[in-house]
Amino acid sequence: MPAVVARRQQVFRAQLSSPLASVSPYCGQITDQHTSPSTNELGSSRSRHASNKRVTTAMDKRGSSSDDVEAPLLPPPPPARDDGAKERPSSSWVRALLAHRYPAVASGPAAAAAVCVLVDLGFGAGGAHANHHHHREARNMLAVLAWVFLWWVTGAVPLAVASMAPLFLFPLFGVASADAVAKAYMDDVISLVLGSFILALAIEHYQIHRRLALNITSLFCGDPVRPPLLLLGITGTTFFVSMWIHNTACTVMMMPVATGILQRLPRGGGDAGAHGEVRRFSKAVVLGVVYASAIGGMATLAGTGVNIILVGMWSTYFPEQQPITFSSWMCFGLPMALILFLALWITLCHMYCSKNTGKALSAHLDRSHLRRELSLLGTMVFAEKMVLAVFGGLIVLWMTRNLTDDMPGWGALFHNKVGDGTVTIMMATLLFIIPSRKNKGEKLMDWNKCRKLQWDIILLLGAGFAIAEGFRSSGLTDILSDGLRFLKGAETAVIVPVACIVSGVITEFTSDDATTTLVLPLFAELAKAINVHPAFLMVSGAVGAQLSYLLPTGSPSNVIGFSSGHITIKDLVITGLPLKVVGIAALTILMPTLGSQVFSTDSKF
Repeated sequence: MPAVVARRQQVFRAQLSSPLASVSPYCGQITDQHTSPSTNELGSSRSRHASNKRVTTAMDKRGSSSDDVEAPLLPPPPPARDDGAKERPSSSWVRALLAHRYPAVASGPAAAAAVCVLVDLGFGAGGAHANHHHHREARNMLAVLAWVFLWWVTGAVPLAVASMAPLFLFPLFGVASADAVAKAYMDDVISLVLGSFILALAIEHYQIHRRLALNITSLFCGDPVRPPLLLLGITGTTFFVSMWIHNTACTVMMMPVATGILQRLPRGGGDAGAHGEVRRFSKAVVLGVVYASAIGGMATLAGTGVNIILVGMWSTYFPEQQPITFSSWMCFGLPMALILFLALWITLCHMYCSKNTGKALSAHLDRSHLRRELSLLGTMVFAEKMVLAVFGGLIVLWMTRNLTDDMPGWGALFHNKVGDGTVTIMMATLLFIIPSRKNKGEKLMDWNKCRKLQWDIILLLGAGFAIAEGFRSSGLTDILSDGLRFLKGAETAVIVPVACIVSGVITEFTSDDATTTLVLPLFAELAKAINVHPAFLMVSGAVGAQLSYLLPTGSPSNVIGFSSGHITIKDLVITGLPLKVVGIAALTILMPTLGSQVFSTDSKF
């Protein structure tokens, strides 16, 4: 036994003297090899004493063995990896950059710098020094637009942060002052969206959307489920409602219905294939509501503010021309809207429905089960009725604020100083005043129920209005107008799509109404300059402003759909782009044919 212990002590001392002994497995600490000798000796003495006790205990249990003598007391070091398996510092840096999305973050400043260095918007060609500052501001505005657009598309930073970027980019690039850009973030349209969000939360809280969803789903569900028919029912209902009320109000009303239907479908787990089908159909439902509300509003003057703005500017710039009335616009707008609606339904069925979609949905949507659930909801209580009454009153106020020149709406009583946002906030305020009759002192809504407000979407809209104002103040709009003078003498088949495309590009970054207000004066002056009937440019510009299908900033309807969480910007782009192409092509065909009869474009201008 003494010989065995002595042998083990020799092996143990050899291990302590090796470089690996700097790591102590017993205390879990890293010892310093350059400590004082007294410290090392004390550590060695304690280690030897502990080793002797362990050896004696182990020998008592196992007995002596020549193999045990050579067994190390310290655990062996981990096997060293070969050079090929070692992690290279460069690869770790690359992974860190990608994980933090730094390339996407850098893409915005890089694009802005490229625009500032490479883009020339006219200075140098004309040589006028007076225009140098004008063109420089327009170029800087284009650089800011590239920066913000890339951050939106790539998701380099959160959506709210990217939407706040104009607050510091505009002053830094000299596009607008800090006060001017900040004011753009609270507009009447933003008030409309904010109040609409509060109303939507009230509808969701009292599950009114569930009642509507069960009625529509049971009517169009089919037995077994036929996804194209269900999509047709949802989008067709949205299209019809949007013809008679503002498209934003229609989206606010129908989106809870859509999400109420989708709440019956699982969002994760289960069979991967069935989950994929359900997820794609959910995208189709939300996109159908968003686009159908925009398309339906195109059919009548009451459906969207763009058409109202067009009528007002038409009578202002060209009072001698035949006025645009409700019936005359419907004769042109309804066929245009029906073509786009048919394209929408075909696109959604082709891109988001397959042969297995009906099977995947049938497990969760059954007509008899839906009707049974509808009966279990019972009759509507006082709170539900009051929320619907407030919402219905808001729709009536929206529709009757401005009617016609011969019959002014109720807005004339207030000298037309009120807007849609005014009445939206006013009606939303009533929800915090009217009692719910459920508990003592409880109102229909309180602020705790509003914590789910999509403030990032509010900032997104604010960024859109700031960009629209930047277009105007920087002179970028004037430069675009000068670039369109080549249309003089061009055929209608060229003028119409070009005007529609210009308006359609601008509307992706701001609201439909803001785009219309921005481009229609431009097209009115351009029509006089190139001696073209103004309907070809102004109507095309108004229709193009309503083709805002690619980005959330395009319209409040897009914002509401985007805030549902079911769709992304990529979904908007891949679905909206075919619709935008169909809209431009349909307008190019209808304007010189049907439009010539409705707007008398053959008459002398």
